[in-house]
Amino acid sequence: MVNDADEIRNWWSTSIIDMSPGKISFRGNEIENLIGNVSFPQMIWMMVRGGLPTNEEASLFEAALVAGVDHGPQAPSIAAARMAATCGVGINNAMATGINMLGDIHGGAGEQCSELFYEISSRIDNGAKFDTAIEDGLREWKSVNGKIISGYGHRFHKPIDPRAPRLMELVRLAAKDNIVSGKYADIAEAIQSHLSIKKDIAMNIDGATAVIFCELEFPAPLSRGLFCLSRSVGILSHAWEQIEQGGRNKGPMPTRFLPKYISKNS
Repeated sequence: MVNDADEIRNWWSTSIIDMSPGKISFRGNEIENLIGNVSFPQMIWMMVRGGLPTNEEASLFEAALVAGVDHGPQAPSIAAARMAATCGVGINNAMATGINMLGDIHGGAGEQCSELFYEISSRIDNGAKFDTAIEDGLREWKSVNGKIISGYGHRFHKPIDPRAPRLMELVRLAAKDNIVSGKYADIAEAIQSHLSIKKDIAMNIDGATAVIFCELEFPAPLSRGLFCLSRSVGILSHAWEQIEQGGRNKGPMPTRFLPKYISKNS
């Protein structure tokens, strides 16, 4: 029979942190041994997965995090944070406003793309030929999610998202040095070729970071969480800039412009 003390201790049982007065240990590593010896990307890896990456793995991981930090006020998450900052809320509230904008459509593409890559990889592992796995995987994706393939194309960057080629270059270099397999880079580039039969559709930031997260064996749902961590840097910087610039109740458009009124009877 479990006594009250054990029930209370077991309520939030965790393998992440062992903390008591005068002691803080993350995944079995004393905090004083981590401070000054572990980089922030390594710390993120250790906290969400356990264990520490190699320096080479951490470098590739960090590249993905750096690439996604910001995309300007035209991104809803950034605009929302800046508007919130003009409403008298604290900087943490402005950050939360922006981060909470990151959903399936804005911020979720990396997770969706990772799911697609893992699905195609599973087909290959189960004996499907590479090209067949690509075609069948895309066909099933479209039947469930529609014609838009997450991780490809960009409403703003045409024909190339400048972040993707550099990330893919780093993946290829890492694969050459046997740091990663290169399997998901192959899958991603094959999808791009398949989608570009009629017109060029380039891989975007979500596709390229999904390649890295899959190559490093992060579960697909973590792709979204890691993107939120990355984009929070841009959200913080824009919220702070807006606070320094001042302004009150700044809406989504200058005050001399008004939304078009549409009568229900028109």
